[in-house]
Amino acid sequence: MLKPFRKLFSFSAPPLAPAVPAGQRIYAIGDIHGRIDLLTALAGAIEADNAAGEPARSTVVLLGDLIDRGPDSAGVIRFARAWQDRRKVRILAGNHEEMFLASFEKTSVLRQFIRFGGKETILSYGLDHETYHRASLEELQQMMLEIVPRDDLVFLAAFEDRIEIGDYLFVHAGILPEVAAEAQKLHDLRWIREPFLSHEGRHSHVVVHGHTITQDVDERDNRIGVDTGAYMHGRLTALVLEGTRRRYIAACDNEGSVAIEAWHAPS
Repeated sequence: MLKPFRKLFSFSAPPLAPAVPAGQRIYAIGDIHGRIDLLTALAGAIEADNAAGEPARSTVVLLGDLIDRGPDSAGVIRFARAWQDRRKVRILAGNHEEMFLASFEKTSVLRQFIRFGGKETILSYGLDHETYHRASLEELQQMMLEIVPRDDLVFLAAFEDRIEIGDYLFVHAGILPEVAAEAQKLHDLRWIREPFLSHEGRHSHVVVHGHTITQDVDERDNRIGVDTGAYMHGRLTALVLEGTRRRYIAACDNEGSVAIEAWHAPS
C-alpha cells in the first residue's frame, strides 16, 4: 500500500559541487606563450591575493605552453624557475615544450617548431635575426645547443603530464573522453581538441586545461578552458579554486600597460 507513495516522494540527492581539499588554494594559469610582461603582473596579483586571503596551502599550476609566439620565452622560463624556487609551482608540459625539446635532436621537428612560433623562442635566447635567417636547419640546431642553457632544458624536461587535486584534473590540452586519467596517452594530454571539446558527458574529474584559445574563460560542467590568448588577445588568466568556490584573476594588455582584473564565477 505504501509503495506508490514511496515511489512518488523518492528523490536523488544532487551531485556534490566539485572541490579542492580543505585548506588548499589553487591558481591555475593558462598558456603564457612568451608574454613575460603578463606573467610577472599576474604573478604579483596572485601573491597579493594569496597574502590577503585566509591562511591556506597555495599551489600555482602552469598549464603548459610557456614558450613560443610571444617575445620573451627565455624570460618566461627564467621567471618560472625562480618562482618555483620561492613557492610551490607545478608545471605541465604543453605541445610547444614537447616540440622544443625534440627539435634539439630532429631537424624535422625543428622545422615544425619554427612554423609554430619557435623562431621567437630561439631569438629570445640572444640569436640575432641575420644569423638566424642565414642558418640551415642543421646550423640552427647547433646554435640552439650553444645558446640555450642546459639547466633550462633540464627544467623543461621535468614538467608534469597531468595533476590531480581534489575533484579537478589539470592537463595542457584535454583528455580522451571515457578513458581513465591514468590511461591517457601523452599525445592526447598535450594535443587533443576533438572529441574532448565537444564532449558533454561527465569525466572522472572536472578538467582544467589550456591549449585552445577562447576570448573569455570557457567554463562548462565538465571542463574549464583558461587559455584566453596571451599572445593573441593580450590576456593571461588564472583560475582560482578554493573549496567549492571558483574565481578568476587576469592580466590584460591595455595598449602597452598591464591591468589586473578579478571576478567570481557565476554561482
